[in-house]
Amino acid sequence: MGKTNDSTLTELVLVGLSAHPKLQTVFFVLVLWMYLMILLGKGVLISVIIYDSHLHTPLYFFLCNLSFLDIYTSSSVPLILDRFLTVRKRVSFSGCMVQMFLSFAMGPTVCLLLGMMALDCYVAICYPLRYLVIMSKGAYVPMAAGSWVAGIVDSVVQTSLAKQLPFCANSVINHFACEILAILKLTCADISINVISMGGSNLIVLVIPLLVISISYFFIVAAILRIPSTEGKRKVFSTCSAHLTVVIIFYGTYFFMYAKPKSKSSAGTDNQDIIEAFISLFYGVMTPMLNLLSYTLRNKDIKAAVKSMLGRKNFSDGIRI
Repeated sequence: MGKTNDSTLTELVLVGLSAHPKLQTVFFVLVLWMYLMILLGKGVLISVIIYDSHLHTPLYFFLCNLSFLDIYTSSSVPLILDRFLTVRKRVSFSGCMVQMFLSFAMGPTVCLLLGMMALDCYVAICYPLRYLVIMSKGAYVPMAAGSWVAGIVDSVVQTSLAKQLPFCANSVINHFACEILAILKLTCADISINVISMGGSNLIVLVIPLLVISISYFFIVAAILRIPSTEGKRKVFSTCSAHLTVVIIFYGTYFFMYAKPKSKSSAGTDNQDIIEAFISLFYGVMTPMLNLLSYTLRNKDIKAAVKSMLGRKNFSDGIRI
């Protein structure tokens, strides 16, 4: 395992919860259940949005992209589940780079999509009569496509810079998956370029969308306060409450994972690595789960579309019989 650089480093060891076998079993069951719920729930949500023509609107188009992205986000979960059960917790260096690329592309894409959805809410509430003209298909499709392209390009840049670094003899990662900050801790070289690049990336794909969301909601709240009736205010705000909940969950987890202070002691560093691994697991599994609940539990349109789809299916089955 004593490798010196990325040209000779062939595999990495993902520690995860190796020192806590009982916890591994508990987390295996819990994570497996949540993963199956995500696949089932998101699959149904995407199918319903595609199936029901009434949901062919900018809001649900963005939600469909976000749901697909949540499935894509949790794509590393089967590997995590496998490592909960297997003794050999090693991954090839190339496989680790691919996993890091996929996970890193997700963050920027989600941030940008949430920013686009905030703009959609802003136009819907502040300019309702011009909504269909402003948020035409020629506008919202490129907005979503641009979010995906920006996330992929950003991930290509960050992964390429990380791959070029020389790595030390220690190839043990205190993590469940190949996450870029955990990988950078294994390098023997100066990572200033990586830090600067990631800082610039965060400014563009993290901070700017957050500013867009904040400014959009400032005008949304101002428009809602001008509505005379309490019922009218509640009804209008409910159209964006699910989006706001997802924003808080996503950005709250993201900032807690990357902006918390670092421990300087070795014991503190080990505990911090374990905590970071748990937060990352929460980010990859719980966030899509909470997103699903936020957009389905109180969404009458989704519930009605599901009932309609199931009703037609039962009707067609009855005709066949």
